[in-house]
Amino acid sequence: VQLQASGGGLVQAGGSLRLSCTASGRTFSNYAMGWFRQAPGKTRELVAGMIWSGSSTYYADSVKGRFTISRDNAKNTVYLQMNSLKPVDTAIYYCAAHDPHGNTWYGPRVPTGYDYWGQGTQVTVSS
Repeated sequence: VQLQASGGGLVQAGGSLRLSCTASGRTFSNYAMGWFRQAPGKTRELVAGMIWSGSSTYYADSVKGRFTISRDNAKNTVYLQMNSLKPVDTAIYYCAAHDPHGNTWYGPRVPTGYDYWGQGTQVTVSS
């Protein structure tokens, strides 16, 4: 499975961006998906996650009410809609996928449980 993330860029505070992550090589409809971010000098953190069919979603407290994760299994794509962006949201954003037959799953917030990672896309929010 290869993950291709896109949609990052430079935006002013209060603006919006939509990130996309398209998987190729395998149908990922039964994979757990996550969006993580890593700012300079900080550890990688889960921003939003979605389990299997999409019935369960998880968000970092800092983005609740502003970010929304969704998926389109027909397109093998997961999205992260980011609204009301703040300068503290500036980071490299990574999408990740967990194969139910892959790594040991520790829950959506633990990066080591994910089997595949995209290359990252830079999001910069100016004040």
